[in-house]
Amino acid sequence: MRITPLDVRNHVFPRRWLGYDREEVDTFLRMVSSDYEASLRELEALRDQIGQLEGRLQELLGNERLLQETLTSAQQLSQDLKSTAVKEAEVIVSEAEIQGEKVLEAAHRRAARLAEDLREMKRLRGRVSTAMRASLEHHLKLVEELSQDPPDEEPLEGRLAALTESR
Repeated sequence: MRITPLDVRNHVFPRRWLGYDREEVDTFLRMVSSDYEASLRELEALRDQIGQLEGRLQELLGNERLLQETLTSAQQLSQDLKSTAVKEAEVIVSEAEIQGEKVLEAAHRRAARLAEDLREMKRLRGRVSTAMRASLEHHLKLVEELSQDPPDEEPLEGRLAALTESR
């Protein structure tokens, strides 16, 4: 059983012959009772404070768990984002390589067409050159024939007619 400050104040000691001084015992009991009451109040206040601190501790532990979970989630999300970014980069690089190959292939086809066009132009130049040479040689032959003195037997008109027919 616990003794309360009120029990200390109200306690009555039996009287004995030549016993303790009653006034001094009562004063002492009042002091003890006051100190004891103050100690009990302080104890109760400390218990309340401990309860509050334990509640705060539980709250902080909950926050810590939440922060740890959040950190873990953030790390996982970071890893996922990093992994996704790497995959996207690989896809972009692959697409760029494919696009580059297509551009290179198109350039090769265009170069082959241009080379074929160049060969065709060279052949055409050769034919035009040959045709012009033949035409020039024909005209030179005509000029040579016209520049020669014609024999007196053949008239000039007949000779012109023969030349125009040979064309």
